Amino acid sequence: MFVIDQLLLLAAVLILLGVVSSRASARLGLPVLVLFLIVGMLAGERGIGGIPFDSPATAHALGTMALALILFDGGLQTPLAAIRSVWKPATALATVGVLVTAIVTGVAAAWILDWPLLGGLMIGAIVGSTDAAAVFAQLRNAGIHLRKRLKSVLEVESASNDPMAIFLTIGLIEVLANEVPLGFGLVKLFLMQMGVGALVGVGVGRGTVALLKRIRLQASGMYPVLVTACGLLAFGLAANLGGSGFLAIFIAGTLVGNSHFAFKRMVILFHDGLAWLAQITMFVVLGLLIDPLALTAVWVEGLLIALALMLVARPLAVWPLLPLFGFNARETALVSWVGLRGSVPIVLAIFPLLFELPGAAVIFNVVFFVVLISAIVQGSTIAFAARRLGLAEGQPPRPAATLEITSLGDVNADIVEYTLSPDSRAVGRRLSRMALPEDTVIAMITRGEEVIPPRGSTPLHANDHLFAVLRPVTRPFVDRAFSQAADTAEPLPQVEIRLKGGTTVEDVRNSYGVNLPGGDHDTLERLVRRHLDEADPEVGTTVALDGTRLQVCAMDGTRVTAVGMLAAEAEAPLADAGLEPGSAT
Repeated sequence: MFVIDQLLLLAAVLILLGVVSSRASARLGLPVLVLFLIVGMLAGERGIGGIPFDSPATAHALGTMALALILFDGGLQTPLAAIRSVWKPATALATVGVLVTAIVTGVAAAWILDWPLLGGLMIGAIVGSTDAAAVFAQLRNAGIHLRKRLKSVLEVESASNDPMAIFLTIGLIEVLANEVPLGFGLVKLFLMQMGVGALVGVGVGRGTVALLKRIRLQASGMYPVLVTACGLLAFGLAANLGGSGFLAIFIAGTLVGNSHFAFKRMVILFHDGLAWLAQITMFVVLGLLIDPLALTAVWVEGLLIALALMLVARPLAVWPLLPLFGFNARETALVSWVGLRGSVPIVLAIFPLLFELPGAAVIFNVVFFVVLISAIVQGSTIAFAARRLGLAEGQPPRPAATLEITSLGDVNADIVEYTLSPDSRAVGRRLSRMALPEDTVIAMITRGEEVIPPRGSTPLHANDHLFAVLRPVTRPFVDRAFSQAADTAEPLPQVEIRLKGGTTVEDVRNSYGVNLPGGDHDTLERLVRRHLDEADPEVGTTVALDGTRLQVCAMDGTRVTAVGMLAAEAEAPLADAGLEPGSAT
């Protein structure tokens, strides 16, 4: 028997144990990463498996590959709308927040361990980043849903703060190794890492999108392979040019994930599974690397540092920042508590081992212990904290069916899933009264376990799932038509949409909050004719009504069949709108 045969069997058994153990996560109230680590520790040399593993270099290589794939998947599934809505607070937390966390935790670690300040700051830098995947896994297990803006800031912060923590760790290592002077040299390294990483990420991301729109592959299974290769290209190119490969691969993933290309849903599902495989492999390997007995030698120091991180450093990093961006005290309190540590700190803790820094083994063991404490204490109390702070909402019901379109061409269309909240504008109305853009099609409606063929006479109920085929440019209008009636937010975009000539004033007002002069039952055709007095409308005829422009777009004989509407400012939301749009394909 070859050695590879034994390794494959061992890998399969460990991965299966990791997957099966994840089923116990919801019941035990523990993050999945803790169970994966426990599987690795039990399989290790001092566990029941007795597998000898003591190769930091191998663990670092696997960890780096896994983190790159996890960040790429995170980018693919991060909508640009979420980034745009919270980029300011998320960026502040991902940079200034990480720096404050690292400094406060580092000072505490230096005092607790009686180490030089730089040694303590190394620990602070390593544990500086958070893990949103662990947070939302716990919330899903508890059946809790956060408001859109709060959820977005947690997602974007966690996705973007890893490069900052990695930079601080590498920078301090180079300072300790006397390769970079503390001060201007560190600033130069920061600009190099972030600048090159961002430029390469944008360049490779845009190049990948252009390639996907032009290339036609014979085998559909090659599309996920192509996207993966482009992501790894972004990471490798940035890293070899002296930039942050992790920042580059995340930006590239975000640009690809927010574009339209053939077999996009297949690519997303492939990378979701690949990210899970990478996460399981990484945690099991890191569990193999740790010596459980070594943790007992640092448990007191590790516990004190973990408490300093959770109760002092994270709150000091969050409380001065989030109120500046309109977050209230309850939201700020939740964000300061859910700073869950995950995979990145453990992987970064391997760096001092590779560079053979003094106290490297202690750093690794302390960081490992801090991550475990953070995951167990914070992870098991996230749901409780969200409920106590009054920020917990029930998970919206999931549809009984899914709808997918696979196109080999550059089709300018999205498929979006909407879940109607009880106070949605659409609830209680018939589909024909929704005043949807003429090129928007409701392809399917599910209600409970029932699939309902959409007709104009179909009444819409709370918790219905609608699958709409629409053009991206008209999506804000469709979002608003299915949003909560009482919400107010940004005005409609200045984009003309085509509506049927028979659409009534009441339908337009109920769907978009746009008030047109006339009676509720007046149609757009009647408004145009009334404004023209005795003149007959023609295609291209334009009238202005209280700032809203109506233009005749199509006629059937003398009858106006389509009218373009460029709305004046109206009040209705595009965010936190009581709907749950699904991913566009």
